[in-house]
Amino acid sequence: MQDIFKENSDEFEETKGKINWFKEIISWVMVFIIAYVVAYVVSHFVIINANIPSGSMKYTINEGDKVLGNRLAYKFSEPKRGDIIIFWAPDKEKKYYIKRLIGLPGDKIVIKNCKLYINGKEIKEDYITPGNWTKEYESYEITVPEGEYFMMGDNRDRSNDSRYWGTIKKDAMVAKAICKYKIWKPYVKFLK
Repeated sequence: MQDIFKENSDEFEETKGKINWFKEIISWVMVFIIAYVVAYVVSHFVIINANIPSGSMKYTINEGDKVLGNRLAYKFSEPKRGDIIIFWAPDKEKKYYIKRLIGLPGDKIVIKNCKLYINGKEIKEDYITPGNWTKEYESYEITVPEGEYFMMGDNRDRSNDSRYWGTIKKDAMVAKAICKYKIWKPYVKFLK
């Protein structure tokens, strides 16, 4: 038994200095292929990284911010009022919008004198910054159809939202926004 171990250790020492370059190159290629596949799957099925080009969500999310979203959020749960959602624009092909979910299926939405009422109750929106909703609109009223959602930007005076293009269906929702960040001025802030 002792001779077997000695014999094997001698073989190891003999091959120790030799490198099989072909196997080494293949192992590195495999590492890059696996990393690429993992990155592709994560970026196309788990996480979305979106750039914010407009001020429709100002000051919650500002122009130039980047937002990470969870693509799986609504695969396993229902959207909730107040969620910030990345979705396919209903009025523009192959473009994303990011807005806050205001109305759930069956909700009666009334907007009057820069105030939001849902099912007859005034909603206090602590995410609306003074000055983001000053325009006096004629009263607006809608009952959200079943299976659809009413979306609005936090910068109400400058938001192209459900008041203009209507409600969206759940299958248009791409992701729930998780956090915003900037690279050139490093910070990360989780969204609520």
